[in-house]
Amino acid sequence: MLLEIKNLYVKYGNIEALHGISFTVDKGEIVTLIGSNGAGKTTTLHAITRVPPPEGSKVSGGDILYDGKSILNVSAHSIVADYHIALAPEGRHIFGNLTVEENLKLATYSRKDDAARKKDYERVYDLFPKMAERRYQRSETLSGGEQQMLSVSRAIMTACDFILLDEPSMGLSPLLMYDMFRVLKKLNEEGMTILLIEQNANLALKFAHRGYVLDTGEIVARGSAKDLLNNPDVKKAYLGG
Repeated sequence: MLLEIKNLYVKYGNIEALHGISFTVDKGEIVTLIGSNGAGKTTTLHAITRVPPPEGSKVSGGDILYDGKSILNVSAHSIVADYHIALAPEGRHIFGNLTVEENLKLATYSRKDDAARKKDYERVYDLFPKMAERRYQRSETLSGGEQQMLSVSRAIMTACDFILLDEPSMGLSPLLMYDMFRVLKKLNEEGMTILLIEQNANLALKFAHRGYVLDTGEIVARGSAKDLLNNPDVKKAYLGG
């Protein structure tokens, strides 16, 4: 397995957000975490990437293994530069006063491979033609959908081979949403491992290989995406039926 979350506990002050969750992601898989708001999904991604949420959080128990090695105390810089794990966060967090190309360039700060970096620019512009059209445009002037494309593009530019996505379809029109997932599927087919949080649970489970259901900091269901789509309790609670 590539990623293993083992009995992970996370606290915000005295409030425990994750109560000993465990799950795995294999190389080349698409795995989704679904659950209601406040279930602990974003907290899980922050614990993996070492990027703390605004309120600040603390891992109070358990471990996070990547390729068999603990990354629990690894710096956020090293997670990206050495382990090639990137986060496309909820809310995008792009630099609005910078152009599209400048945002992408910032994501390459730890890369020394000029030829590969140039190739990834071409790859991003091929995957998201709108980014090529807007490359010299200030990012704050982009539409919501274009800003989401930029957030994912920025993650790709880190040279990651494992991408964590937090609500990639948020604020997107149905057409842009399906276009986004088409691109993500292509990335996976090219070898990218994906851990996904998505508000549209139906879409997430149709896209993923496997899934886990989080409820108030605990994993309450797990299985193949097909099994979860057909699970009556999951359907009733998260899939509108």
